[in-house]
Amino acid sequence: MTTKETFSLHGKNLVNKVKELIEEGNITSISINDKYGKTLAHFPLTIGVVAAVVAPVLAAIGALAIFVGECSLVVEREVDDEEAKKPE
Repeated sequence: MTTKETFSLHGKNLVNKVKELIEEGNITSISINDKYGKTLAHFPLTIGVVAAVVAPVLAAIGALAIFVGECSLVVEREVDDEEAKKPE
């Protein structure tokens, strides 16, 4: 099952948050939207992605972060059915 999570942040914090999320390991895709909801970038990832694949994604996000003020980060995660049923 796939779930979506949205984070609102400023461009300068974007790269650090993406690194943090990728290290968690269950991310299937990341989208960066401007403050109006328009998608600026979308990066599909696979579970267990290796560092060689992540480096170009982080470089692109770093370049984008220079130009972005307020933005939202939409993260899709792959969770098993038991995790999805747990109350938060």
